[in-house]
Amino acid sequence: MKTFVIYDISDDRMREGLREHIRNYGLRRVQYSGFLGEMSPHDRFVLSREVGRYLSSERDSIYIIPLCSRCVRLCRIISKRERGMEAEIVEIVD
Repeated sequence: MKTFVIYDISDDRMREGLREHIRNYGLRRVQYSGFLGEMSPHDRFVLSREVGRYLSSERDSIYIIPLCSRCVRLCRIISKRERGMEAEIVEIVD
């Protein structure tokens, strides 16, 4: 199932660590603090148990959002980015 992970982490070192941790699950960056990719329910559960160590302040947050196939089909990306990058993101979502 497609999974969207977004975060707001105030500490630079923690944020970089989280970014690498998410990449290790095979998710790809689609925004500065947003990653998308295919994850099993088990991997989503494990990730949710692991990411708490990257929270360093009460303001920090991490969202792990599973997307059903219908939600993925309904997803639209509106961007002024160069066509090449937009096409890459659309390919990931569709």
